[in-house]
Amino acid sequence: MFGSFERMVAGRYLRARKGERFVSIIATFSLVGIALGVATLIVVTSVMSGFQTELVSRILGVNGHIMIEAYAGQKIGDYQPLIAEIRTLGDVASATPVLDGQALLSTKGGGARGGLVRGIGLDDLRALHPIADHIVAGSLDDFTGDDAIAVGTGLAGSYRLRIGDLLTIISPEGAATAFGTIPRVRAYKVVAVFDAGLNDYNTGVVFLPLPAAQVFFQKPGAVTGIEIRLHDPDRASAVGRTLAPLLQGRPVYVRDWRHANDTIVGVLQVQKDTMFIVLGMIVVVAAFNVVSSLIMLVKDKRADIAVLRTIGASSAAVMRIFLMCGAFVGVSGTLTGTAIGIVFCHYIVAVQHFVERITGGRVFDASVFMLSELPNAIDWGDVVRVVLLGLVVSLLATLYPSWRAARTDPVEALRHE
Repeated sequence: MFGSFERMVAGRYLRARKGERFVSIIATFSLVGIALGVATLIVVTSVMSGFQTELVSRILGVNGHIMIEAYAGQKIGDYQPLIAEIRTLGDVASATPVLDGQALLSTKGGGARGGLVRGIGLDDLRALHPIADHIVAGSLDDFTGDDAIAVGTGLAGSYRLRIGDLLTIISPEGAATAFGTIPRVRAYKVVAVFDAGLNDYNTGVVFLPLPAAQVFFQKPGAVTGIEIRLHDPDRASAVGRTLAPLLQGRPVYVRDWRHANDTIVGVLQVQKDTMFIVLGMIVVVAAFNVVSSLIMLVKDKRADIAVLRTIGASSAAVMRIFLMCGAFVGVSGTLTGTAIGIVFCHYIVAVQHFVERITGGRVFDASVFMLSELPNAIDWGDVVRVVLLGLVVSLLATLYPSWRAARTDPVEALRHE
């Protein structure tokens, strides 16, 4: 497509000579602008992808991929045979019976907050690695009996709870008496403090042994849900359809992790797409510099263009020469920005720690963002999108100046020299 003569002329035009430094400086700034725009876009999309991946993985770490839940006020009785059938399915890694109930959590020191009380068996809790592997105080060995409770670091920090302290649970579903409805109240001893990696979980969820929860919520021999974990979370929809025949006649409904967290996942995806569009404008603005530098180069080389046309160069050849000049700036800037962005993403955590040491603050507040470090997961699909954006915008920016160069009348150009 590009002949050797055209490549030679384009190469000579890209090498600035005396009196042409200004055009060369503008071209350099254009290259740097495209490189910075592409690098910024790659870094931001990688951080957004990492944040989405990390948040979803932590949510899935403490919650099942599929949740079978009883309708409000209902319960799942005779659940052991059902769990045994579910565990025989090929895609199922585990099935855990749980008993969930909303309650008011308070301490003798005063203060109260609402929270989720989850009843779960000791072995099942030990198999929940985001909890069992992050016990910061106490031990799950004491998670037995009818008065044990495990709480998160957020709740323990807010109420200054230590191992052995009492946490009172007040259920709004009380017992009806002649004097009205009396709420159920029971104090439990804190035996373990966990850090699930999610601030909402650490502050709003507590665990009771399943038998104790069944007694407190007055659901003997029953549960309110079954959490199912799969070998492949993406198979959740298919497994959900397989479960339908097993659940016929039971007052339950099924939802997978996508439906349970569709708001969070949707918001993160919208933010990611919005940031791509907004920061993509940086690349577009940098491309305008390519246009201006190429227009100035065409204006500066009007006499050369006239000579080239006079000695037999076609208008298409002239257009290809200036297309190569502009494309060199765009392609070089895009590739340079891609390399910078990927390297920066690789060392982004080290950069974060350096900034925190210099400023003495924190880049990520765990109570707000749920994560303590800047996450990054280079999505090569996003990288390809960014590279294509840089290349397409840069090449489009060269079309008009190159077309104007090809339309130059050699007679008029030489007359004004």
